[in-house]
Amino acid sequence: MLIVLGLILIAVGLLVTLGNRLPIRIGRLPGDIVIRGKNSVFYFPIVTSLLLSLLVTALLWLFGRR
Repeated sequence: MLIVLGLILIAVGLLVTLGNRLPIRIGRLPGDIVIRGKNSVFYFPIVTSLLLSLLVTALLWLFGRR
């Protein structure tokens, strides 16, 4: 289990490091809410949160089937 967790952390680290070069940026998906004011920016990544939730749910479902 620790090896799998380590591999997942390495994959996430690579995504974060190489995120600017990918065609789809994690955290900047269509549907994420961005409101720009004069002196501030409000950013709410709702679609990114939904996709991450689905991914984590699927992984937990697969590993929890024992």
